[in-house]
Amino acid sequence: MKKPQVRKVALSGIFCALAMAISFLESLIPPLVPVPGIKPGFSNIVTMFCLDSLGFPYAFAVTLFKASFALITRGVTAFFMSLFGGIASLMVTTLLFRLKEKYIGCMGIGVLAAVAHNCGQLAVAVAILGHTILTISPVLIISGVASGLITGTVFYYTVPVLKKHIKLSDKGSIKKC
Repeated sequence: MKKPQVRKVALSGIFCALAMAISFLESLIPPLVPVPGIKPGFSNIVTMFCLDSLGFPYAFAVTLFKASFALITRGVTAFFMSLFGGIASLMVTTLLFRLKEKYIGCMGIGVLAAVAHNCGQLAVAVAILGHTILTISPVLIISGVASGLITGTVFYYTVPVLKKHIKLSDKGSIKKC
């Protein structure tokens, strides 16, 4: 294995650990609304940074590790919710990173990624519980917008600092959202 690739694998391991730690800490936050499972989504900042700095395969690995962590700590349903939500969010983020310089900024990416995550989770919930669960869709969309604004803002301000301290290749697409 070449040195740059070893560095990327090591960094992705750090990103996996960081995302799982943040996910755990988020689970300790008491719910703000009576709908189960609504969290701020701060671990998505790690996935977004990994996608930007290391690329899709590494960000996908972080998504899989986060879902595996949900399986170990919260069970099979949480695994599928995390997996489908994470993949939906990652796909949207990947697409938007390519378009953002012309059309969308970090907060827009954060919002659309969060709403995509909620839609992925809602798809799993519908498969398990049926269509009646769709009644909570408005709450999920509102919470997705709110959490996306927060994660997009945090991402915007932390990326320059992280890029400065973690010398990565010039591959990253985030210049200024």
